[in-house]
Amino acid sequence: MMNFGNMGWAAGYWWIGGLIMIGILVSLLFILFRRNPNTDRYRAESARDILTKRYASGEITKQEYNRILSNL
Repeated sequence: MMNFGNMGWAAGYWWIGGLIMIGILVSLLFILFRRNPNTDRYRAESARDILTKRYASGEITKQEYNRILSNL
C-alpha cells in the first residue's frame, strides 16, 4: 500500500480533480467549436424567399408577385 504521509484518506481521491479538469476542457472545446447559429442552416427565410417559393409553386400570379415584391 502507498504511504502518503499526513494526507490521510484524501490521497486516494486525487483522480477526481483530473476528471473535473477533463470535464472543464471538454466543455470549453464544445463551446469554442460548436456550430455558429448564424449560418445558413439556421437562417430564417426572408420575405423575398417565401414570396419566390409561393410564385414558383403557383400560389400567386406574376402580377401579384411583382406587386408584393415592390412593397417589400
